[in-house]
Amino acid sequence: MAAEFSKPTHYWGDKFDSFEGGVDPASILRTARETAHALLERGRASDDPDVIERLVTYTDEHGIDAIAELWARSSARSLPGALWRIYLLRLVIRQDREGTAFLFQRGAERLSSIDTVIAGAPSPTGPDEIIELADRILRGAFTGDFAIALDRAASFARILAAGCTSLADDADPVDAARATELTLRASRYALTADELTACARLHRADSLD
Repeated sequence: MAAEFSKPTHYWGDKFDSFEGGVDPASILRTARETAHALLERGRASDDPDVIERLVTYTDEHGIDAIAELWARSSARSLPGALWRIYLLRLVIRQDREGTAFLFQRGAERLSSIDTVIAGAPSPTGPDEIIELADRILRGAFTGDFAIALDRAASFARILAAGCTSLADDADPVDAARATELTLRASRYALTADELTACARLHRADSLD
């Protein structure tokens, strides 16, 4: 892992999945794969709740940069790519719990899918509930079926995309710049949802590496 950071680097919703980690992706590909497998195996091999919590909250103490250097440039359809997206999604949520809870509620109201059921969100989903949900999804990657954790994260991102799209529609007549920003965020969340869904399929086929 990279050196520890005293404060986490902040990534707001409009920057989601735009961080570029590492200088040469080819030079860190093998390390990314090995560290992702090692981290997942460490969590799955442990029956100590404290170990799992340290894995879940790692970026709270060390910052996202500590894993970004290793994983951010990995293929979206790979184990390090999947873990990177779950960790980054959790960080974005924690840095704006009120805004994320609002987006989630709006998206859940607009979607006619079962994504809210898959994500496992309580109703209503306030700031505290949204934080706990993000933690439960990441915790499930280490303690449960990894493919299910990926599906839950994908549904979470898909709901946020719907919320952004709905707010963009509201803003469009009065604030075109804000509408464009929200539309871009929706696109990023939707892409992340698709990537996590693809990773879940690969994992079930024993092909996620």
